[in-house]
This record gives sequence, structure tokens and C-alpha cells, in this order.
Amino acid sequence: MSVLADHPPAPLLAALLAIAERAAAATLRFYGGETETRYKADSSPVTAADEAAEAIILEELRRLTPEVPVIAEEAVAAGRIPEIGGGPFWLVDPLDGTKEFLSGNGEFTVNIGLVEEGRPILGIVRAPALETSWYAAAGRGAFRRDRGGERPIEVRPADPARLVAVASRSHRDAETDAWLRRHRIAETVAAGSSLKFCVIAEGRADVYPRFGPTMEWDTAAGHAVLAIAGGRVVTVEGGPLVYGKPSFRNPGFVAYGGLDPF
Repeated sequence: MSVLADHPPAPLLAALLAIAERAAAATLRFYGGETETRYKADSSPVTAADEAAEAIILEELRRLTPEVPVIAEEAVAAGRIPEIGGGPFWLVDPLDGTKEFLSGNGEFTVNIGLVEEGRPILGIVRAPALETSWYAAAGRGAFRRDRGGERPIEVRPADPARLVAVASRSHRDAETDAWLRRHRIAETVAAGSSLKFCVIAEGRADVYPRFGPTMEWDTAAGHAVLAIAGGRVVTVEGGPLVYGKPSFRNPGFVAYGGLDPF
């Protein structure tokens, strides 16, 4: 089964953008004020904003594509994990960057990704506080939409003498710092959530190394946007980052724009 064959990309993207915007609006009801925070078994924070956004996305995806299973972060944490078999499936992170959400810096996102045959072929990344979406579908292209309108995006050609890396704002570690030094990065900018993929996809940076733990729902939507904009994401061993792994846990990876791996 191919979701894009059964659901033409343009109408599907329009529907998904509307879903992501509804979920984003739900997160903003809790943003900037007091919100109750609890901690899951892996010590990651979850708020009412996460849960409200996920409820909207799950309901709408089940209505839009009832035949496609949905792997969603908070549902998985509660033990609700549908069987994906070998077919396509959705990966949903209703609020990526909860630490950014709680700090009030605006760098949090709503992520909806579609995976077929182990690779992300469609992605929606919505930044609620920035009123901006990045989205892409295989065969359709990658785009940015904000208050100024909509435009196609693509990675930039890399200048090896002036490489710009983007690194996690809240999860940067010693291994990342060592990698940046070893590869003679000229400048490093910090960003939260899946925005790091989007910064590369729209040509404002060249590379994003990530060695700390991530889950597939953290990366699928941004990975799709970047790949369709001309970039790629590889494991630290150099193979492709694939999806549908046991436990949905990612290994370390490096995301590239218009740059061959070192």
C-alpha cells in the first residue's frame, strides 16, 4: 500500500497542515503560563499541551487515513502501540521540544511524519509560537509557510571553509562538541526541537550532528523535509537512518544539507 498513491499529495498536505495548525493552537493555550508538568519513565517532561495536541492529531489522522497505523509519543508512553507490520505508518510528536516550551523561547514544534518502506516520505513541522510551517512530500517538493506567504525551500551548496552547524539547544553533549571541533566547523548555531532539520532544509546551515538519544517520532517529519529539500540523514556508521526499528529508538546520526559526509 502506498499512502501517496491512494491520497494525492496536494490534498493530503493541505489536510495535514490544517491538522498541525489545530494541534499547534491547542499547545498555545498552555504556553507562557503555569502548566502542570509530569515526568515519564525516561525522565522526559510531558504537559497538558502535549496531550491536547496529540488527541487532535490522532483523531484527525484516524479519520483521514483509517487504514494507516499511528505511532504517537504519548500513546506509546502509555503502552498503546499499534502493529505496523511492513506497511506505511505515521509518526507523531505532538510537542517536540517540551523544554523549549517550558522555557518560553518558542523553539518547539508539532511533528507529523509518514514512513513507507523504512523511510520518511512526507513531513509536517509546525512551530506554533513562530506561526511557521515547513512541509514536504516525495514528488511534491519542500516548502516553508509563514505570515509572509509560502515558498519552496532547498538546501544550499556547502562551502567547506565556512561550514555552519546547528546543534541542540537543550541536549548538546561532549561528543557533539568533539565532533564539531574535529570537522572544523566555522560557526555553530543553537536551535530546539525538529527546527534543526528545517534550518538546514531552507539553506541556513549545513550540518546537524546528534549523538544523544532520540526517538523516531522526534526526527521523522524533519527528516522528510530535509531529504525532500535535497539533504540526507545518515547514522554515525554512514548508513541511512531508517524507521520502524524495534522500540522506535534512533542511533546517533548526522543530518547534512548540500554537503557530502566527511
